[in-house]
Amino acid sequence: MGHDHGAPSAASTLSGGFRGRLLWTIGISVTITLVQVVGSLLSGSLALLADAAHSLTDAVGVSLALGAITLAQRAPTPRRTFGFFRVEIFSAVLNALLLAGIFIWVLYSAIRRFSEPVEVKGGLMFGVALVGLAANIVGLYLLRDAKERSLNLRGAYLEVLGDALGSVAVIVGGLVILLTGWQAADPVASIVIGVLIVPRTYSLLRDSLHVLLEATPQDMDLSELRRHLLAEPGVLAVHDLHAWTVTSGMPVLTAHIVVSDATLREEETGHLLGRLQACVGDHFDVPHSTIQLEPEGHTEDARSLHS
Repeated sequence: MGHDHGAPSAASTLSGGFRGRLLWTIGISVTITLVQVVGSLLSGSLALLADAAHSLTDAVGVSLALGAITLAQRAPTPRRTFGFFRVEIFSAVLNALLLAGIFIWVLYSAIRRFSEPVEVKGGLMFGVALVGLAANIVGLYLLRDAKERSLNLRGAYLEVLGDALGSVAVIVGGLVILLTGWQAADPVASIVIGVLIVPRTYSLLRDSLHVLLEATPQDMDLSELRRHLLAEPGVLAVHDLHAWTVTSGMPVLTAHIVVSDATLREEETGHLLGRLQACVGDHFDVPHSTIQLEPEGHTEDARSLHS
């Protein structure tokens, strides 16, 4: 059996290089939350309070991401050979569940507001939301390069983006109240904020569960990978082929590869393993692969049970 140089180091996690930006994003989210809570109390706006709750969720979610990234930097141990990399994915799931909770609360509160209207100061509502939007734009700028790197960072970016869109909804609601006096614009804006949370919550939860269920990475075609391995000189069959993701940007693969007896006699095992792992790494960007070489005719029964 062969493998590469061991589990990828903790320093190789794609999220690790963005810790400083996450700290800045947390600071911005906390500040926005405080400003919006004060603005909601002074203006009577439910939309501002909903946006404040959303901002608080941003801060909590990004803090979870930061904590997961910090844990992921810890070195692997004999009991945890991949370290704490998977914590990042659990953090992303918890992040999605927090967003779902905010959606339910916002929707319930907005429906109540229709039956129990409150006088809202549209001008103050508009001004506070404008400040929130400006701060969210700064947060989006900080995370602009991070969203494609990991589920955690994607979750953080989507939360800030959703909060920015929520601020836009509050701004529109404030303008409507300011110009027309239509108080129902406040709960309507709240519902819009809630609805904006749904797609990204679903997307984040779906992708996180995909990793937790150890499904094949979404950008990997196992059939094509099998064809590449079978095209290597001396390879007769490939079975027990499995690929999954430990954490964002860290795919791993295992395979049993049947090699002709002539190839095993003529080629040094280490060179043969290196050639096969290079095929996997170079063509499919899998840095960690575990390959078991088998002689011709070996484990025929096993091959009939596994893909």
